Amino acid sequence: MTLVAAPARLSTAAASFEADFAARLHWSADTDAAIEQRVADILADVQSRGDAAVLEYTQRFDGLHAASVAGLELSQDELKAAFDGLPAAQRSALEAAARRVRLYHEAQKRASGESWSYRDEDGTLLGQKVTPLDRVGIYVPGGKAAYPSSVLMNAIPAHVAGVQDIIMVVPTPQGAKNPLVLAAAYVAGVSRAFTIGGAQAVAALAYGTATVPKVDKITGPGNAYVASAKKRVFGTVGIDMIAGPSEILVLADGTTPPDWVAMDLFSQAEHDELAQSILLCPDAAYLDAVQAAIDRLLPEMPRAEIIAKSLTGRGALILTKNMEEACAISNRIAPEHLEVSSRDPHRWEPLLRHAGAIFLGAFTSESLGDYCAGPNHVLPTSGTARFSSPLGVYDFQKRSSLIEVSEQGAQTLGQIASVLAHGEGLQAHARAAEMRLKS
Repeated sequence: MTLVAAPARLSTAAASFEADFAARLHWSADTDAAIEQRVADILADVQSRGDAAVLEYTQRFDGLHAASVAGLELSQDELKAAFDGLPAAQRSALEAAARRVRLYHEAQKRASGESWSYRDEDGTLLGQKVTPLDRVGIYVPGGKAAYPSSVLMNAIPAHVAGVQDIIMVVPTPQGAKNPLVLAAAYVAGVSRAFTIGGAQAVAALAYGTATVPKVDKITGPGNAYVASAKKRVFGTVGIDMIAGPSEILVLADGTTPPDWVAMDLFSQAEHDELAQSILLCPDAAYLDAVQAAIDRLLPEMPRAEIIAKSLTGRGALILTKNMEEACAISNRIAPEHLEVSSRDPHRWEPLLRHAGAIFLGAFTSESLGDYCAGPNHVLPTSGTARFSSPLGVYDFQKRSSLIEVSEQGAQTLGQIASVLAHGEGLQAHARAAEMRLKS
């Protein structure tokens, strides 16, 4: 059977564009009710029975048998051995990617992650103290595929932020451990690692067990069970975000080789059938050329069936009036990955306000950002880039306000606070401020 990838062909000039565009963007984040109930049961069981429940679910879902949860912990020696056992090219690539990710997040910390304070004219000190979280948990998918890049992107910014304990959980169905994932944990400075996954791993991190330490925040992607569990434990611990299907939006002026753009669209479509790949361009002939490239290149792809379903079900090639209109539509979508595949990308970048990551120029493929460019690849999806940001050093820090009021300052501030507190009917607040007034 011949596979066909047929992204919708839309035009902003068509009367039906708004309805067709909305239909193509629609994706429901609602989780299946049966999954929600199952996750609730697992969380409650782990919270109640701890290690025993984690062990039982790991045996049931991953086919991994151990006498105790301690037997599911990976030692630092095992992580190092995995690294040492890699082919030289993989070791070198892993170290190079980790170095670039670390450099970027160290720059990010210098720019926004330092404490600060000042004194006003009456000697009162005001400021902000930035401190790292004590312990974080990172979830690394380990079912259908292995993601060493996820280890780097979650553990390294935590490490740069100053987090002392980084606890990794990764499912290893039937005990199959991926050496690259283990090696990435070694390179990224993971403190402890457990071969557990699913909702039970999230529960163990959130509530703590006799073996798995309780963390302050959980980051990292996972399946529907993991996403549901993260939502449910939020409040007990912090979480990074609830990720939807992967997305790429390409703004093209028609100057990039069509094969390059087609492959960039494939790079997200190959994740799963719900992933979304959209091309916006004011040149109809170029859209035809990209479609021809899709048809020609698809049979070469190992994940061709997934790509075809993704592009046909959620993909789109959209003809716009001009690049300015393309930028405006991009802002409406607020995509996870945004490629500006243009001869002069810096002309259009100022018009782009909402995106998880912006890739400028024809040579900047999204895949470079996924692995080794440096910025984090954990990005907001499903339009949430309108109000949220990539994972970063700031996600592993918290801020405390610093206030030291001088005696002189208490005379001025105390009167203001007294008036406002009486206005709110909170007399003890007012009295506390008034007691420090000289008169």
